[in-house]
Amino acid sequence: MQQIDSILHLRELIDDCIKGDRKAQRTMYESLAPRFYPVCIRYMGDRNAAQDALQDGFITLFTKMNEYKGEGSFEGWARKIFVRTCLMELRRKDALKMSGDIEQIRSLSVPGKKALEDLGYNELLALIETLPAKYRTVFNLTVFDGFSHKEISTLLGISEVSSRTLLSRARSWLQDKINQMSK
Repeated sequence: MQQIDSILHLRELIDDCIKGDRKAQRTMYESLAPRFYPVCIRYMGDRNAAQDALQDGFITLFTKMNEYKGEGSFEGWARKIFVRTCLMELRRKDALKMSGDIEQIRSLSVPGKKALEDLGYNELLALIETLPAKYRTVFNLTVFDGFSHKEISTLLGISEVSSRTLLSRARSWLQDKINQMSK
């Protein structure tokens, strides 16, 4: 994997990408794809859908790259593009639509410390991928990407209370799955 190794090199690479230089775009892709593919998997919950979201994200990135003003981290700016690409796809599929199944999760027990210790990182990510889309989305936005419930409510068009509720239920759902695995 090629790394974008300096701020000067990054600025030159961005400028070349804006000009449509295919070699620069390939370098940008090879540097960023390994970082953002896992983000897409976490949101989409499916590797094929994540690959599609990654490709769509790069199309948007290259189209909007001239909007990056050099303020703040380029990677942080790009990450928002990939997250929003995933959210748009989930909205298109109505995966974020609130439905009655949200009430099915009630009073789930908290897993024992041993169950959490036995769970590996990859197993936890696999569990997160199986969360229902609306739970997975809010969980990812909060836990991995650091969005506030206010920001999530704006991004998803839901209330802050709904965001908090979805996060709580996502955690409960994961706790229940971890309990089932430890039995």
